[in-house]
Amino acid sequence: MANIISDETIEYVGILAKLELSGEEKEQAKKDIGSMLDYIDKLNELDTTNIEPMSHVFPVHNVFREDIVTNGDDREQILANAPEEKNGAFMVPKTFD
Repeated sequence: MANIISDETIEYVGILAKLELSGEEKEQAKKDIGSMLDYIDKLNELDTTNIEPMSHVFPVHNVFREDIVTNGDDREQILANAPEEKNGAFMVPKTFD
């Protein structure tokens, strides 16, 4: 365990996360964070010179469908349901003066 986490660091992380940690929880957090940093150090040892950077492990494709109008212009039919209508739009009561 090359990465030693100080008590001050755990206190600071606890403040940032708005956590009140007991002494036992602080010790466990120190071990956990140290393990994570050791793992990151291990990953940094890998040779990635010929590896293309990626944002996701699986190929991500645009899944949006084309926007096609299917119901056409039914303005007259829609406005037939309006209690009041003005210039082709719904009339609604004022919400503020």
